Amino acid sequence: MSVQEHLGTVTQKGQVTIPLVVRRLLDVKPRDRVVFRVTDGRVELLPANMTLEAVYGAVKPLARPENWKTVRQRAREERAQYRVRKTKKPGAR
Repeated sequence: MSVQEHLGTVTQKGQVTIPLVVRRLLDVKPRDRVVFRVTDGRVELLPANMTLEAVYGAVKPLARPENWKTVRQRAREERAQYRVRKTKKPGAR
């Protein structure tokens, strides 16, 4: 297992800049949310998974009433396609 350490400084407001290499590893962009998971005194930094419930009301629906079964399925398919694109090696088809 390879271990890397990256030094940061905590500001008076409690803010820390996430180093570029870590942002790339987590695939987080400006305004993305992250999770701090604390387990047995250790802290993990993870990208927050967006859920339909978390973003409810953020976008005006195309039609009312919304068919949540269809919306949920569409969201799952789009997320799966995104993950496939992210895991493909450059130049692979």
